[in-house]
Amino acid sequence: MGDRRQRLHELVLALIQRQDDLELLHGDSDGVAPGGVDPASWLERNRRLVQRYQALVRTAVTLDALIDQEVDNHL
Repeated sequence: MGDRRQRLHELVLALIQRQDDLELLHGDSDGVAPGGVDPASWLERNRRLVQRYQALVRTAVTLDALIDQEVDNHL
């Protein structure tokens, strides 16, 4: 299980490196949206970013499964 987790981490990192404009989540360290932004738009932006990261992880899991399938077929 540890090897698979490591492969997934490496795939996710490789996918992240291929992203030109991958943004980071804004923190809520003081309970106020950053830069005086409306809290609803700040939450919506972070929600979209989380969905984008989830898509990267799902892509990595799919690629890993396809690699395993190919390896199993050639053994």
